[in-house]
Formats: sequence, C-alpha cells, structure tokens
Amino acid sequence: MQVGRLDIDDDELIERFVRASGPGGQNVNKVATAVELRFDVATSPSLPDDVRARLLARRDRRMTLDGVFVISAQRFRTQERNREDARVRLAAFIEAGLHVPKARIPTKPSRGSKERRLGEKRGRATIKQGRGQGRGGQDWD
Repeated sequence: MQVGRLDIDDDELIERFVRASGPGGQNVNKVATAVELRFDVATSPSLPDDVRARLLARRDRRMTLDGVFVISAQRFRTQERNREDARVRLAAFIEAGLHVPKARIPTKPSRGSKERRLGEKRGRATIKQGRGQGRGGQDWD
C-alpha cells in the first residue's frame, strides 16, 4: 500500500470480515461484508520514528492503548468496497502524520491593540456602572 512517500507492506495490515449491521435484506444475515482493518502503528517497520510519534500522539478514539489503529468499514454492501474504503481511511490517517506541523512563533500584542482593548474595557465598565442607578440615585438591593 502506497501512502505519500511511504510504502506499507500488506503483511502489516490485519483484515477481519464480520457481519455488518443495518439494512441489507436477507444478505445481511448470511455474508460478512463489514471489514475491520488493524494496523500496528507502534511496531510498524514501515513508519519513520517521527511519523510514528506524531500518529501515536494524536488523540484518536480508533487508536488502542497498545498503539494499534482499528478501522471498521461497513458503509457499502460488498466486502471489496468496504475493504477499499478501510484502506483509503487508513491512508488518510497516515497522510495526516506525514505533515509536519509548523512551529508557532510567539508574538507580543502591539501597543495600539493593548490601548484599544483597555479603552473598550473602560467603556464597558462605564456602561455597567450606569446601570445600578435607580430612582433618585439609589441602588436596588
């Protein structure tokens, strides 16, 4: 399986075919069309260390505690289309790990933006102070 510049061997993918839930008529009770695809991210020799670290750091509910990525595909009525769908979704997940996030450069707010913010706070405070005055300048407690 080719993902970007990586080549993942089919031996690393574990596919299990199970019965799908949902509509499908009589076929749904007889044929295992849903696909459960497992890919061990933690021990895969195909993944470089930096990509592996990024994928394991992602907070994805499909990732087990052991570092195995599990995809369940049952969108289609045929086993072959569900199998292809699972592989496409796995490729998209790995593709996201290939992208190196851009480092954030810390910046300071400008003097003008600080002054505008404080000016708006003073204006808001003035509006709120004026609300408490009832008849004859008495507070309503």
